[in-house]
Amino acid sequence: MEIEFRNMTFHKKGFVLRDISFKIREGYITALIGKNGAGKTTLFHVLMDQDAKYEGRVLADGSDWKRDWARHMNQTAFVSDEQRFFMNQTALENASMLQWLFEQFSLESFQERMETMKLSAQKKLNEMSRGEYLKYQLAFGMAHHAQLYLLDEATAGMDTVFKRDFFQMLHSLLLDERCAVLMSTHLQDEVEKHMDYMVRMEAGKIVLESEVGAEKKIVLESEVRAEQ
Repeated sequence: MEIEFRNMTFHKKGFVLRDISFKIREGYITALIGKNGAGKTTLFHVLMDQDAKYEGRVLADGSDWKRDWARHMNQTAFVSDEQRFFMNQTALENASMLQWLFEQFSLESFQERMETMKLSAQKKLNEMSRGEYLKYQLAFGMAHHAQLYLLDEATAGMDTVFKRDFFQMLHSLLLDERCAVLMSTHLQDEVEKHMDYMVRMEAGKIVLESEVGAEKKIVLESEVRAEQ
C-alpha cells in the first residue's frame, strides 16, 4: 500500500498540521522525525480517526483514504504505547476476540509470530514489558497481513539487541509482504541505519523529505535473507 498526503491541513485544539504533502512508499520504511510537539502523533491519529476533518487529500493506492476508511483500517497496524486492546486479557484472548474485525486474520499465524518473538500468548497485556507489548502489536498486525504499519516511537528505550531484532522483523515484512512502514523516531542513528526515506516535521509542517540511502537497504536485505 502506498499512502500519499496532498496538501493536507488539520486543526485541533490550537494546533495545526499545515499543508502536509509526502508519500509513504510501499516496500520501504519512512522515518517521521521531529521534536516532541512537532505533530508526529497527531498525524498518525488523523489516519486512525474516521471523523478527523481535514482539508486536502489523503490517498491509499490512489483512492481516497476517508471514503474507504474501514477497508484501509482493516489493512493497517498501529504500534504504539497507547492501550487500545483489552489490557486485562491475555494476548491470545485479545486475538481470539478481535480476529473477526479483520478479513485476513489468522489465529494460527498470530501464535506462530508470538512464538518466533519468544512471547507468551498466555500473558496478560498489562503484565507485559513495554517491549513485549510493542512486539505483541507487531505480531497482531502481521497476523492480519497489514499493508500499512504505523509505528509511533516504537523503539524508544529498546536495548541494542532488541532493536536489531525488531528492525530485522520489519525488513522481513517488507521483503515478503506488500506493505509500507511509517515510523516516528527522534534517533538520528536509527534513521541512518534502518530507514529508507526521511520526513522531518517542525511545528506541524513538513520541512524536509529525502531519501536516506539506497545502498544501505541492499545491505540490510542481504542480512535478513541470511537470517532466514
